[in-house]
Amino acid sequence: MSKRDYYDVLGVKRGTSAEDLKKAFRKLAMEHHPDRNPGNAEAEMRFKEINEAYDVLKDDQKRAAYDQFGHAAFEGGRGGPGAGGPGGFGFDFTSSFSDVFDDLFGDVLGGGRRGGQNRNRGADLRHNLEIGLDEAYNGITTQVRVATSVQCEVCGGLGAEAGSKPVNCRTCNGQGKVRAQQGFFTIERTCPTCGGAGRTIDKACKPCGGAGRVTREKTLQVQIPPGVEDGTRIRLTAEGEAGIRGGAPGDLYIFLSVRPHSLFQREGADLMCRVPISMTTAALGGSIEVPGLDGGRTRVSIPAGTQTGRQFRLRGKGMPVLRSDQFGDMYIQTFVETPVNLTKRQKELLAEFDKAGTDETNPETSGFFTKVKEFFGGDGR
Repeated sequence: MSKRDYYDVLGVKRGTSAEDLKKAFRKLAMEHHPDRNPGNAEAEMRFKEINEAYDVLKDDQKRAAYDQFGHAAFEGGRGGPGAGGPGGFGFDFTSSFSDVFDDLFGDVLGGGRRGGQNRNRGADLRHNLEIGLDEAYNGITTQVRVATSVQCEVCGGLGAEAGSKPVNCRTCNGQGKVRAQQGFFTIERTCPTCGGAGRTIDKACKPCGGAGRVTREKTLQVQIPPGVEDGTRIRLTAEGEAGIRGGAPGDLYIFLSVRPHSLFQREGADLMCRVPISMTTAALGGSIEVPGLDGGRTRVSIPAGTQTGRQFRLRGKGMPVLRSDQFGDMYIQTFVETPVNLTKRQKELLAEFDKAGTDETNPETSGFFTKVKEFFGGDGR
């Protein structure tokens, strides 16, 4: 049975662009994918036919051979002109399957697995930075020192000695990968000579050893905005390790941790402050003055009869909300401090006060012990 013309298989014309070719392939491959057509033998055969056609036409050399000789360019016995060995253009099942995976799912996985431009990309780095709560409130500009790999100044990141340049790898002819025929299958792997870079250096730069980068410590300025929280991550683009032999640099990630404060506890954008008040202030009422992270002070009125645990809300006195003009609130929680180290006269006055008290003076206390009596049958036994 004669094979269909590859252009007809993909529904495109001769001379179509690589982008249009890829669009046609993706549409047909998704339509006839076995996972979308379970048990459909015809769809499976069509899927294989589409893959075979795209595997040839996506490759400029294979496409040129096909345009000139048609299917004859890929036919022949084992080791012949079309068997996939040196000088041949055999159908590469492994390469085709990889293309199918990348084209169908590459967008989801971040643009495919084989991006050559990222082959020599430098590693991302992490730096931990601790700041105070007041610094998180106001925001700061600080400096960090990071030991990293930077581009070699001698060779400009190329890795080659002055006067020489990297050349295409002779093993893979600049492709960064090599193929080996094993029976029916073609195995593709990273070129062992150039490590996937596609280029080699005859005369390596001595300071960097041909890597195009050297280890240095550099100082960077970091802008920390108001309102950052513990665990906030700040990304400094292209401040990570320099890429190998001119590859793109990685990024630097600053991970922030906020030290505990002596007065305030943070809950999101709100601040909590536990404030002691004297027994007399709690009983008679009064006022207290509390500080704020903005450097100001706020006077809070304490009504008579305030109990431990009562909260007072100060609107807009909390933390700034990151990347906005809003602020959280501050909550003042009071607790009544029991007097200690009393003088003889103070003890006498408290004893007199206690004798003059009634159930209405201490309603919580009297109410509790009334319930205790009821629990034991009303007689307290």
